[in-house]
Amino acid sequence: MFTFLNDYYLCPQLALGQGVRRLHVSAAFNAKAKVSMSRFEPSNYVNYEKLNENVNIVRKRLNRPLTLSEKIVYGHLDDPVGQDIARGRTYLRLRPDRVAMQDATAQMAMLQFISSGLPQVAVPSTIHCDHLIEAQIGGAKDLARAKDINAEVYNFLASAGAKYGVGFWKPGSGIIHQIILENYAYPGVLLIGTDSHTPNGGGLGSICIGVGGADAVDVMAGIPWELKCPNVIGVKLTGKLSGWTSPKDVILKVAGILTVKGGTGAIVEYHGPGVDSISCTGMATICNMGAEIGATTSVFPYNHRMKTYLEKTGRGDIAALADDYADLLVPDAGCEYDSMVEINLDELKPHINGPFTPDLAHPMADIGATAVKNGWPLEVKVGLIGSCTNSSYEDMGRSASVAKQALDKGLKCKAAFTITPGSEQIRATIERDGYSKILGDVGGMVLANACGPCIGQWDRRDVKKGEKNTIVTSYNRNFTARNDANPATHAFVASPEIVTALAIAGTLDFNPEVDYLTAANGEKFKLKPPSADELPKLDFDPGQDTYQHPPAEGGSKLRVDVSPTSTRLQLLEPFDKWAGGDLEDLQILIKVKGKCTTDHISAAGPWLKFRGHLDNISNNMLIGAVNIENDGVNKIKNQLTGEYGGVPDVARHYKANGLSWVVVGDDNYGEGSSREHAALEPRHLGGRCIIVKSFARIHETNLKKQGMLPLTFQNPADYDKIRPDDKISIKGLATFTPGKPLSTVVKHSDGTKDEFQLNHTFNETQIEWFQAGSALNRMKELQ
Repeated sequence: MFTFLNDYYLCPQLALGQGVRRLHVSAAFNAKAKVSMSRFEPSNYVNYEKLNENVNIVRKRLNRPLTLSEKIVYGHLDDPVGQDIARGRTYLRLRPDRVAMQDATAQMAMLQFISSGLPQVAVPSTIHCDHLIEAQIGGAKDLARAKDINAEVYNFLASAGAKYGVGFWKPGSGIIHQIILENYAYPGVLLIGTDSHTPNGGGLGSICIGVGGADAVDVMAGIPWELKCPNVIGVKLTGKLSGWTSPKDVILKVAGILTVKGGTGAIVEYHGPGVDSISCTGMATICNMGAEIGATTSVFPYNHRMKTYLEKTGRGDIAALADDYADLLVPDAGCEYDSMVEINLDELKPHINGPFTPDLAHPMADIGATAVKNGWPLEVKVGLIGSCTNSSYEDMGRSASVAKQALDKGLKCKAAFTITPGSEQIRATIERDGYSKILGDVGGMVLANACGPCIGQWDRRDVKKGEKNTIVTSYNRNFTARNDANPATHAFVASPEIVTALAIAGTLDFNPEVDYLTAANGEKFKLKPPSADELPKLDFDPGQDTYQHPPAEGGSKLRVDVSPTSTRLQLLEPFDKWAGGDLEDLQILIKVKGKCTTDHISAAGPWLKFRGHLDNISNNMLIGAVNIENDGVNKIKNQLTGEYGGVPDVARHYKANGLSWVVVGDDNYGEGSSREHAALEPRHLGGRCIIVKSFARIHETNLKKQGMLPLTFQNPADYDKIRPDDKISIKGLATFTPGKPLSTVVKHSDGTKDEFQLNHTFNETQIEWFQAGSALNRMKELQ
């Protein structure tokens, strides 16, 4: 049974599993031992006592039970006594416990932190080198090649980390979200990360939220971090996972229900008796892909599966402390959700989502007929498993279980097959326990411990660009051209075991629940449902040591040099301040048609090498967006010359001639990755305003941080009134205040005008960012 219920619904107190001590929270006040947040920061401690104190203050103020996400979020309020709290309306000022940055976004975040002039980070922070390693011929060789090609960037990040007190995870260590789960996430922690899949940590009872680099700089600088008070969507799970159905199928189903924007402005909170049938890493998979429904984050309640994972990853002391505070780490009895989804896991079937969008959900039983009807290629060219979403020990084991059955029958994969371990620890452990050999024997190639094809870091050569083909992945996103830069690639998302089965069968219309394969000797056989250990029977093999501690004596004597001739790194110059008046006669740069993700605004893949050089990476600005004038990509009319050119080229020409510009867009503009370059680039090239029907959360905040005006049509139909050659004026900036719409005058080339209202979500602090030219400018003003 799958139902979506609106309004407020009660959530019961969740029972913890066997062996977990259910002591009342007050009993923990007698505990004297301090427990470190991680083995890498022995002097920073888990502070459940403070969290509990803040939660009690807020609960009494609101006079109602709290959801789990409310407990963790409100428990980190800068001012729990005075903070105005209203779901979906007020802005909260929070004190996160830590910051994590992946190498592509860390470059700009650290460049901004350097610009702030501050000597050290104020909270524990880490950098993770996972985005710049291109998948080409295999893990070891690809890693060596990446270290050589990206040496300048890695040296910058390592030296900046050492100088400013940031831990540095070297290339090859693994994907940021897997490293966080293994080392830094724990029940009740509030972590922000400069990657949209930071919510992965919700599988360990954490509130982990993806942000742009400027938000990370605020937290690293010790400034309270702002977040619009989230609504809370409850997902009640009943029944039990079994057979071919996996945790991935839960979020694939939820994505189909809520769509890519259904979670915007909300935290998704899973609860119910079905939770206990899901492993800790399975819960992380579900939370990870919550980014695909636009959710602020997702979270599961503390239970025995999390306790076991903490113990197995060397954090039994945190598990014991979490036991003492167990009532703090689950929802209050009688708490209320803004809406509710119910999923019976007994009835849930394996799913596959796509192509081109992660919310197009299909039961495996239906995908063959649907593909034929829509003309999607049935032949599976490549199956790809791993990534930050599905690279746990259990995931690799279940895939190996499927592969072993095929090998025993003399079969190998008909499709190409790749395996991406999530971390060095996972790579070393699956190699020790034989999974890597099985997956290799069936035809797989083990890639580096990095993001690889999931983010477009894939030197794919088996098809030509423009050639229509199908791939299946256990990743999270499948936007057009995301994985291989080929817009004709039909990418589908499924669980690792389903991907493995499809790679063996070689065809999209193979349903392992009912369909047969033909063994090497000609006999027909069915694959049995996969089975694997949740965690290794032996301890994890940590593999190579890939962590660099910041120097104990501090980094004040260290230097971080950026060559003025570098093509990879560029020190930042402050953006100009608001001039004090309205924005008059802005030229429309492009009116975007349809879906426009951050991949469309600032492509990844080969462009990742320029993430530390704002001017160079700006050459990819909006090159993937569809121009409504001609349905073309990267082809717009220069209104000053009358000629057509690329979007960045025309923007640069306007800027050189003193002409500021605006972008007009559609619904959920900026969905997808947290990359703040999608906001930095328009600002750098002369943009002042983005006007759309609706924004994705992170992108809207990123635009505000850089001094841009993200505005929405009060009447979405006004989008149709705007023509590509219009001039737009934004009125009312002298009295710019929270909750008060701005107005616009649209001048058409035929001499006519349209006037209408534009909404915004700026609060007083964010208006100060706009007036100062950026949040970073405002931070320096206040020093």
